[in-house]
Amino acid sequence: MSRFSSREALTTLQPPIAEKRPQVLTAHGDERVDDYYWMRDRDDPAVMAYLEAENAYTEAVMQPTTDLQTKLYDEILGRIQETDLSVPYRKGDYYYYSRTEEGKAYSIFCRKKGSLDAPEEVLLDENLLAEGHEYFDLGVLQVSPDHRLLAYSIDTNGAELFTLYFLDLATRELYAESIPDTYYSFVWGNDSRTVFYTQVDAAHRPHKLFRHTLGTPIDQDVLVFHEPDDAYHLGIGKTASEAYLLLSLNSKVTSEVHFLDANNPTGEFKLIQARSPGVEYYVEHHGEYFYITTNQDAINFQLLRAPVSRPSRENWETVIPHRETVMITGVSAFARHLVIYERQGGLETVRVRHMPSGDEHYITFPEPTYEIGEGANPEYDTNTLRFNYTSLVTPWSVFDYDLETRDRELKKETPVLGGYDKTQYVSQRLEAIAPDGTPIPLSLVYRKDLQPTEPHPLLLTGYGSYGYSYPDSFSSTRLSLLDRGVVMAIAHIRGGAELGRKWYEDGKFLNKKNTFTDFIACAEHLIDRGWTSPQHLAITGGSAGGLLVGAVVNLRPDLFRVAIADVPFVDVVTTILDPSLPLSVMEWEEWGNPNDPAFYHYMKSYSPYDNVTAQDYPAMLVTAGLNDPRVSYWEPAKWTAKLRALKTDSNVLLLKTNMGAGHSGASGRYERIKEAAFEYAFLLWQWGLA
Repeated sequence: MSRFSSREALTTLQPPIAEKRPQVLTAHGDERVDDYYWMRDRDDPAVMAYLEAENAYTEAVMQPTTDLQTKLYDEILGRIQETDLSVPYRKGDYYYYSRTEEGKAYSIFCRKKGSLDAPEEVLLDENLLAEGHEYFDLGVLQVSPDHRLLAYSIDTNGAELFTLYFLDLATRELYAESIPDTYYSFVWGNDSRTVFYTQVDAAHRPHKLFRHTLGTPIDQDVLVFHEPDDAYHLGIGKTASEAYLLLSLNSKVTSEVHFLDANNPTGEFKLIQARSPGVEYYVEHHGEYFYITTNQDAINFQLLRAPVSRPSRENWETVIPHRETVMITGVSAFARHLVIYERQGGLETVRVRHMPSGDEHYITFPEPTYEIGEGANPEYDTNTLRFNYTSLVTPWSVFDYDLETRDRELKKETPVLGGYDKTQYVSQRLEAIAPDGTPIPLSLVYRKDLQPTEPHPLLLTGYGSYGYSYPDSFSSTRLSLLDRGVVMAIAHIRGGAELGRKWYEDGKFLNKKNTFTDFIACAEHLIDRGWTSPQHLAITGGSAGGLLVGAVVNLRPDLFRVAIADVPFVDVVTTILDPSLPLSVMEWEEWGNPNDPAFYHYMKSYSPYDNVTAQDYPAMLVTAGLNDPRVSYWEPAKWTAKLRALKTDSNVLLLKTNMGAGHSGASGRYERIKEAAFEYAFLLWQWGLA
C-alpha cells in the first residue's frame, strides 16, 4: 500500500478555492451562469495567483511521492539510449540524419556528403538554440533543393508562433532577414532562392501565404494567397516528384488545392477543383497525371486521376474505386510505383502498384495489432520504400522495402536498454459491445504472467475525435507500469477512423455521445471480463481525449478510481461559441455550430464543464499549458475550480499548469520524462502501488 492516502494528505493541506464571479451567458434564450468566466483574463492578477496557488497545492500534495518520481524518472531514462543515431536517408549527394547525445535534451541534425564514411557536417544543433529558454520547439527544418541553405524556425514559449531563419551552410552565416510569427507550413521553390511561408490570424488560423526572396527585406514579401473563410486552414507543400507546389485549403470536411510549377515559383497558382461543401480531395503527382484521393461519392475515399493539363473534376477518372470495408488513408508516389495506404478491419495495410505494368501486391505484417507509417522517402527515382513499424510490444522499427523484389531490410529497431524481452509481454484485441449493439475494438498489453483471474490495476485510454485512429504503438515509458503489474488498454471508440470514415462520422456532430458511451462500454467490458474493477481502473486522455475523460467522469464516476486529463477540452460550449478564440470556427465542422439551437443544446448536454454536478468523482489530475493556443489554460482551470466547489467526495483533485509551455507540455526529452514520471507517480499512489 501507499505510505499515505489522499484523505490523509488533505487533512493537512487545504486546496485553493477560486472566487466566484457569476456571469450570465445567454444563447438561444438559454441562460448559463458561469462562476469562473473571469479566468479568461490572463491580465487579471487574480488569475495568475489562482494558477500559482493550484501549482503550489499540487506540489505539496505530491511531495511525499518525490522519491517515487525520481525512481520512475531513472527507470524511464535508463531504458533510453541517450547517445543515439537515426537511420540516415539519401537525398542527392548527401546522407541526412539526426543524433542525440547523453545529457543533451534536444536533437542535432547532420549530414555527410557522398558516403556514410565521409566527415560529418552539423546542420543545426537544437541544444545551442535552446540555451537560455525554458521552452524550445523547432518548427521548420528544410534544406534548399541545391543543399546550400537551411531554413529553420523556432518557438520559445509554446504558443506555436515561430520565427523563421535562413542559414548559409557553407559560411555558417545567417541571412539578415528573419520572419516572425510564421506557422508550420513552408516550402522552397526549386530555384533555392524563393520560399513560401504561412502566417496566422488573430484566431491562430493559418490564413495567408507569402512569397519571400532570400536576401530581400521582408516588407517586400508578396502576399500570394489570403483565405478569408474562418473555417479553412491554409498550407503549402511540394509533390514527391518535386515538380509542383501545392497550396491546400482545408476545413474539417471540405478541401481545395491549387498548384504551381516549382521551377517557376514567381508564377501564378492554378486551381485544380473549386471547393464543394463536404467534398475532400488530396493530390499527388506522377508523370502526366495528378492522382487524387477523394471522398466524392465515396465515404471511405477512392483514388482518381486527372491530366495535369486538365485537372478539374470533369476529367477525373477512377484508379481504385470506393469500397465499403476499406478506407484509403494516403498515397505516395515514386518514379515507377504508387504506394497506397489503406485501413481495413481496424488495421493499416500498404498496397503497392507498379505503374508500368499495373501489377499490385500488399506488404504484410506479422502481429495482431500494430501501426505503420511512412518513413523518410525524399528520393523519387527509387525502388526503395522506407516505412516505420511498431506494435504494443515491438519497439519502433525502420524498414527499407524493395518495391520490385519485395524484400525488406530492418535498418534499426529502437533500442530499449535494461534487458527488454518482448516475449514476456502480450498484446491482444478484444471487443466490447456498445449500448446500440456496435462492437468496439479494444487493444490490450500486459505482462505475460498476468491473467484475468483477479482484478488488476488497469489504465484505459482513448481519443475518439477528428477521425484520429489511436495507434497501437510501443512505449518504453509504459514499461514502468507494465512491470508493476498494470494492464494497459486502448479503446478504439467512434469518432476515430479505425474502422473507416463512417466510424468517425458516427462519433461526431449529433452522434458525439457515442464516443463517451463506447468508452464506458469498454470500461464495463474490462470489469466484466475480470481484468479490473472500479477500484483498480484508471483512465487518461489529452486534449479532445481530455474531453472524453471529463464527459465519462460526469456520466459514470463510479466506474473509475482515478482519472488524468491532460490539457482537456472541457468548456466546449463557451469556447466554440466564441469565434475570436483559436480554431473555434473551424471546430464547428467537428462538433457542430452552436449558433444552431439543435447543436447548442446537444453540446451543452455533454460539455464536461457545464455538466459538473454534486456527486462523488474519482481522484483526478488535470494539466494545462499557460501558452496553449489549442486548449486555452482557462478551460482546465475553470473545470478544476467548479469540481472543487461541487464534488461531494474527499478524493484528491490536482491542477498542474505549465507556466511556460503550450499544448504539448514541456520541451526537451528530460523535462518530458519528468512529466511522465509525475503522472505515473500519481497513478501508482492512487492504486496503492507507491
